[in-house]
Amino acid sequence: MNAAGTSSLGNAPIKVLLADDERLVRSGFKVLIDVEDDIEVVGEATDGAEAVERARTTRPDVVLMDIRMPKLDGIQATSQIVKTHGLQHVRVLILTTYETDTYVFEALQAGASGFMLKDAGPAELLHAIRVVAAGDALLAPRITRRLIAQFTAQRVATQAGEDLLAVLTQREREVLALVGQGLSNDEIGTELCLSPATARTHVSHAMVKLGARDRAQLVVIAYRTGLVSP
Repeated sequence: MNAAGTSSLGNAPIKVLLADDERLVRSGFKVLIDVEDDIEVVGEATDGAEAVERARTTRPDVVLMDIRMPKLDGIQATSQIVKTHGLQHVRVLILTTYETDTYVFEALQAGASGFMLKDAGPAELLHAIRVVAAGDALLAPRITRRLIAQFTAQRVATQAGEDLLAVLTQREREVLALVGQGLSNDEIGTELCLSPATARTHVSHAMVKLGARDRAQLVVIAYRTGLVSP
C-alpha cells in the first residue's frame, strides 16, 4: 500500500467482503467502511459457504470473517478460500469475541492473516483492514500471545518440529523466535542489532523456507515446534 492507504494496484480502493450471520454487525461495518475513500465493501455473506462463493465472485482483498456461522464456520471457510485457485491474494481477518471463541489458533493454522475483537473501535477496524490488505499480519501481542499460549500449553516439541526448523539458519531461527513473541521488524532489529530492512529480509526468508503464507503462520510455527514456549 502507498502512503495514501490505497492498495498496491494503482489507486484502487481496498475491496472488503463482510462475512457475518448477524445483519446488524454487517450493516455497522458497512456504514463505517463506506465513508472511507480507500476502502469499499464489495459483498456480504451470511454464512461460511456463502463467504467462499462470494470470495470467488468478488475477488476481495480482505474478508472480515466471523468464526461462528451456520453451514460452514469461519475456520472452514477461511481454509477453503486460501486454498482456492485465484484467491491466493485474499487475506482473511477473523472477528472474535476473544473471551468465548476458542478457535483463533485453528483459524491462524487455516490461513487467516490475523484477528481482531468484535468490539474494537472504528479506528482499530479500519487500521486492521489496511494492515492486512498491505500483506502484513495483524497480531496484537496482548491478544495473540495469550491465545496461542492457551492453545499450545500442552503441546510438546517433537522431532518433526526440529526437522521443520532444520531448513533455517541460526539467525533465521532467532528471528522466528522473536516473531513468535509478537515483535515487529523494528523491535527484532533492535534486539539482534540489525537494521529493520535486514530483519524483514530474514522474516521473508523464513516464510519462504517454511512455506508460511504470512507472518501469522510464522507465529503458529514458532509455537508448534517449541521454538517459543507459552
